Order: sequence, then C-alpha cells, then structure tokens
Amino acid sequence: MNAEQSIQPPAIGDIWPGQGGIYGGLRQYPEGMCHVVFATEDVGRHAYGDYGASTKATSRTDGRANTAILIARKGKHPAAIAASAYTADGNADFYLPAIGELHHGWQYAPESFATDWYYISSSQRAADYAFSMIFGAGLQDFNGKDGELRVRPVRRFLQ
Repeated sequence: MNAEQSIQPPAIGDIWPGQGGIYGGLRQYPEGMCHVVFATEDVGRHAYGDYGASTKATSRTDGRANTAILIARKGKHPAAIAASAYTADGNADFYLPAIGELHHGWQYAPESFATDWYYISSSQRAADYAFSMIFGAGLQDFNGKDGELRVRPVRRFLQ
C-alpha cells in the first residue's frame, strides 16, 4: 500500500491537503477505482489546438490517455500543454480532463468551477471541434478547437 492509498480523503468538494486540489470523489478508470482531484484554480484560457486535424484523443472518460496523445503531437495542443504543466503540493501528474471527467466535476463539486465561460476537455469531437462544458448551466457542448476556453487540470490515483 502506498502513502496515497492510506490517506483518508476529505469530503467531496473540499481541498485535499498534499494532493494538489479539490477532492472530486471516486471514479472508475481502466486501472481501477481512482480518487479524482481537480486543481484549485484554472490555468488560463487556451485553445484545444490543431484545428482541422483529427486526433485519436476521443475518449470521453480518460483524459490522461487523451492528454498523452495530444502532448505527443509536439506543441500543437495549448490546453493539454497547460494542464500537464500544472503542479501542486509536489504533484506533477495533472492532465486535461475528458468531457466525462468535467461532468463528474459538475456532478460532485460544481461550486469549485467558474460559471461564466466554457471549460475545454481533452475529448475531440471532430477535426474542428472538441467537447466542452459550462458549469453554470451544466451543459455539455462542443466548441471550435481554435477557441480559447478555460482549462482546469485534474489528476487521479488508485483508491
């Protein structure tokens, strides 16, 4: 058992000291049930990038996998670059959330997000569009990959 697994999480929506942000609860991933931690702040507004080019970053549930695909495209995805560069409490494993992870944030910790502008996800919808979410209305949508939307990093680790 590693140190992260032996720590008792706080209430959902509260800051998790030492874990880099706001506790978002548990979520199932390919590697198993994981704790989800959203950064306490946005890292600006950035474009998804690579407008007109199709990528394989199409998972609606696994932002870590999507972000790895986008980062491998060498500088073409500003939102993924900004999210993966974020560090907090010594944690440097943040990534750009998939649309399902943003929805998870809206379900369990909506007060932790801004409500005045869309958040971009790592989930591509088409060559010109990526999925996005606005927290005020709880609306999932899609925006042009060249538009600059809010970026909120997320990380996860096994329960």
